[in-house]
Amino acid sequence: MARSWTSRVGTVLLSAGAIVGLTAVPSSAGGGAGSAGAGDPYFPLQGNGGYDVAHYDLTLATTPATGRLDAVAAITATATQQLKAFDLDLRRTLTVSAVTVDGRPAAFAQPASLGQELVVTPASPVRVGAQFTVVVRYGGVPVEVTDPDGSVEGWVRTADGAFVVNEPQGSPGWYPCNDTPTDKATYDFHVTVPTGVTAVANGELVRAPRTSGGRTTFDWHLGQPISTYLSFATTGQFQVTTGRTPGGIPYFTAVDPAQPSDLSQLPAMVDFFGTVFGRYPFSSTGALVDDAPEVGYALETATRPSFDSAPDELTLAHELAHQWFGDSVTVARWRDIWLNEGFAEWSSWFWSEHSGQTSAQQFFKKYYATPASKTDFWNPPPGDPGDAADLFDDSIYERGAMTLQALRVKIGDDAAFLGLLHDWQTAHRFGNARVEDFVAFTVARFPQVPGLQHFFQVWLYDPGKPANW
Repeated sequence: MARSWTSRVGTVLLSAGAIVGLTAVPSSAGGGAGSAGAGDPYFPLQGNGGYDVAHYDLTLATTPATGRLDAVAAITATATQQLKAFDLDLRRTLTVSAVTVDGRPAAFAQPASLGQELVVTPASPVRVGAQFTVVVRYGGVPVEVTDPDGSVEGWVRTADGAFVVNEPQGSPGWYPCNDTPTDKATYDFHVTVPTGVTAVANGELVRAPRTSGGRTTFDWHLGQPISTYLSFATTGQFQVTTGRTPGGIPYFTAVDPAQPSDLSQLPAMVDFFGTVFGRYPFSSTGALVDDAPEVGYALETATRPSFDSAPDELTLAHELAHQWFGDSVTVARWRDIWLNEGFAEWSSWFWSEHSGQTSAQQFFKKYYATPASKTDFWNPPPGDPGDAADLFDDSIYERGAMTLQALRVKIGDDAAFLGLLHDWQTAHRFGNARVEDFVAFTVARFPQVPGLQHFFQVWLYDPGKPANW
């Protein structure tokens, strides 16, 4: 995520997923049911337990003039315990009309006391280890979600459609899901809009748009697994450009005519980051630029980042770097957000250095000159934001990127440092990780570099301006 002016904070509700340090929350549906949350320290009720999602197939029909969404979600999952009942995350602004499990009607409820829980009771229990498909038919006018910092996310209506961004809790505002970073899945989207409106989602268009009766359907497929917060299905008036990077990666860009954008560096950025961090994780790339002034930030939606307005070069680089750090290697807990934002911010500095502009060390010196008295700049420490409302504070980005640049200098060998980032990304490709995992990975990699544990303590965890590292 990139901040419009350098700040944006997020909120969440996490899911179940058997990651060390996450504690299951008791089920809302009684014995034999998956838990109603994953127990993330910041958002204990986000996500659900008892199953692992493999694929979402979303059929969405929307009308920008009214904001109405009518949809069917088919979710393929595997039970990790016997399930007499289980929860999906879906906000109560959307009304469910029918649910089936493996083709049989299932009982369901949207209890007001549980906020965003859709409680499903199959006709017969799902046995542990069984693959099952739950189909949810629902509709309504999605309502955007307001985060602790006052920013908005989810299905955010625009003048000609909707700008859809989900970090950290927006996905249940438009489809039922297991809304936790630790449960990654592949996607199909079938989005029907009035003819003349374009629908853009993750992955690739699998066929030419189909038009009938004044409505057009766009079919998108993403074959690589992502967390729910990285999905999107934005609609509006867009100018579309397609092509391939010099390295052969297909790209698709969609730009609102009200936000003319220079995306000419995008192919070179993707190829450059691929040479540094490892093979591009996805089967296509690109960008979406909308006119969504209410939002105020960009987001690293998988395969093509979403921008609420025309991005500058550093913001474009930041979001594209997230495809490796955030989208492929994803946080295990929201407090681990430095692994996303610090890495993407440093990557934008490194792109600037690579392209003959300001070097990463020059960025470091500029920011390190900030006086210790500017406590809002230096706090919270990036390894422990301390509160959901501070997840996307400036210090997570600037001090977070400075941590990596200081580590680069401490290691003293560019090839070794870049090899560390490459191998970290490769080792955790399409997985989840914690800040502690990166620290251990680095310390094990460089036993000859003295004081690394102290270095990480000072830069990642100690409050105030880092010194004596």
